[in-house]
Amino acid sequence: MSDTPRKTEADDDRPAIEGELVPEGALDDVQEILESEDLPEPSELRDAARDVKELPSANEAGNQRSWLLYVLLPAVFLTSALLGGLRVASETGEFIFHRPALICLVFATLMLVLFFRTGLIALTGWFSESLSTLQNAANAAVMTALFAATVQMFNSLIPEQGLAFWIVSFCFLWTLGVSYFSVADATRLVRSTVALFVAAFLTKYFLLANLTSDASGNWLQRLWSDPTREAVTYLLDLPRYSSATGYIQFFAAALFLLGLFLVPSRTDTDRG
Repeated sequence: MSDTPRKTEADDDRPAIEGELVPEGALDDVQEILESEDLPEPSELRDAARDVKELPSANEAGNQRSWLLYVLLPAVFLTSALLGGLRVASETGEFIFHRPALICLVFATLMLVLFFRTGLIALTGWFSESLSTLQNAANAAVMTALFAATVQMFNSLIPEQGLAFWIVSFCFLWTLGVSYFSVADATRLVRSTVALFVAAFLTKYFLLANLTSDASGNWLQRLWSDPTREAVTYLLDLPRYSSATGYIQFFAAALFLLGLFLVPSRTDTDRG
């Protein structure tokens, strides 16, 4: 009897395996290569895979931040600047755009210097050689809108003329000067700015507005009906505006404070 295995039909159906014999010592060479190479750890591979998965969400967050910074923020500041110079005439109800006095530009410049000095806005984080030319130009446009809104806020809160103009302007100058030498924290600066604006708004649109006599009728009738109010109006040289002016300026101040809250300290990194 022969020892040769018999070939069956099942053996014919099995695929033929073709290949070459591994030379002796080849497996040892592969083992040396694996040991010599610095292969990443499994934890590092997992972190890399997670980073790849997070790329779309990071891009979406960057797009949202760009829309907020370069579209919404300038729109808020420019709207506040437009409303800050708007007045409503008491007699006719017409809209009057009151241009800012020169002192308002000085106060706005001091306010921006305070923003930079306290770190509320990092100057190197908005303008830097590491940023592209387009981003530096866009940041300059945002800062211009902020400056215009700040000018119009002082224009809105300071009385237009007369003795009250000089008194309130002196109070603003004194407060900003004291803040420049004493306030070194961004949080304290924001709190003092909000308190300053609220006090100025109440003074102009509640106290002084109630002291101003109604513009209806001639001056003799107003003097006869309310001589004290007419005398205060004449002495302080207060302009007569409609009560709608206060509502408009309240909305303008709220927009300005909202924009100030949304301004990031830096544009080259996340808000810090």
